[in-house]
Amino acid sequence: MLLLAVFAFVLSALVSLLVLRWARRRRFSYDPAAPQRFHVGETPRLGGVGMLVSVWGGWLLGLVLSRHFGDPTRLGMGVWVASWAVALLPAVLGGVWEDLTQRLSVLYRLGLTLITGVLAVTWCGLAVPRLGVGVVDGWMHAMPWLGVVLALIAITGLPHAFNIIDGYNGLAAMVAIVVCLALAHVALQVNDRALASILAVTAASTTGFLIWNYPRGWLFAGDGGAYLWGVVIAFASIALVQRHAEVSAWFPMLLLIYPVWETVFSIYRKLVRGDSPGMADALHFHQLVYRRIVRGVFDGDDEARDMLIRNNRTSPYLWGFTMLTVVPAVLFWRNTPVLMAFCALFCATYLAAYIAIVRFKVPGWMRF
Repeated sequence: MLLLAVFAFVLSALVSLLVLRWARRRRFSYDPAAPQRFHVGETPRLGGVGMLVSVWGGWLLGLVLSRHFGDPTRLGMGVWVASWAVALLPAVLGGVWEDLTQRLSVLYRLGLTLITGVLAVTWCGLAVPRLGVGVVDGWMHAMPWLGVVLALIAITGLPHAFNIIDGYNGLAAMVAIVVCLALAHVALQVNDRALASILAVTAASTTGFLIWNYPRGWLFAGDGGAYLWGVVIAFASIALVQRHAEVSAWFPMLLLIYPVWETVFSIYRKLVRGDSPGMADALHFHQLVYRRIVRGVFDGDDEARDMLIRNNRTSPYLWGFTMLTVVPAVLFWRNTPVLMAFCALFCATYLAAYIAIVRFKVPGWMRF
């Protein structure tokens, strides 16, 4: 497992560097008036390419070792790994195409993630087996198609949830790393080394990209990178619950409650205002933290440096926010009622924090 992780990290870092050099020569131009833009200059948004190559390379190396070399590392990877590698392509390649052309609408990208979801449930056999609620579980047992629908919703929606929180250097990447490692930890607890290896490779690939993204902001993950995180984590979350009855379905839910709730609340907020849920705005939680909590250096001579410093100072707030859910999820991964309670607590805390920031009632000690 460690061998695969090191290989994936090195491959991701090298491919990301090559992509960065290639993209800088092409001089991509992005909309300077976009509401989610919080940097100066034209930063390439092709970090997803390096991560995709690295994830593919790490997964297939593990499959080759398992199938043709006597499985020296006892990974136990099967052909399902190749199925996963192919199934994620519609969503991720669609995101990369949007990063290259900026011409793929939200509906088309949603359709591509739906195609990935269809491949996952039909070809890879992924489905949500239970929710840990007696009556609902009875319905799901009587009507197995309900688990398929839930899997489709999760796989289609989570990539876009990661895309929403991918607003500042290192923010979504670090969330993805922490979530992958938490899922891998529990996978090892139930002796699922193959699934843990899949997640370790994804975390290592993200780390290889992160060295070019944080703190210098030389390369962004783009839609391709966000969709890769969302698809792989959705696949792994469903598979972990599906394969191991002792893992609560609310364990991955609590791990991912930040991007999921951010997405749900954003849709609600936009519908209340009469706007399309697919319309970009600057009122996400991380954007409010940037604008109303994080202090800048106010060096009028270097606007790019000012924005970069504020950008980098924003992410640690949200990393800490994420740990509020990751820690109890890892501690209580078997206990459905406790996990459900922490999900509700996070949603209430999020709303209270959002309202406090909007009303400028943030304590002074939280600003730096």
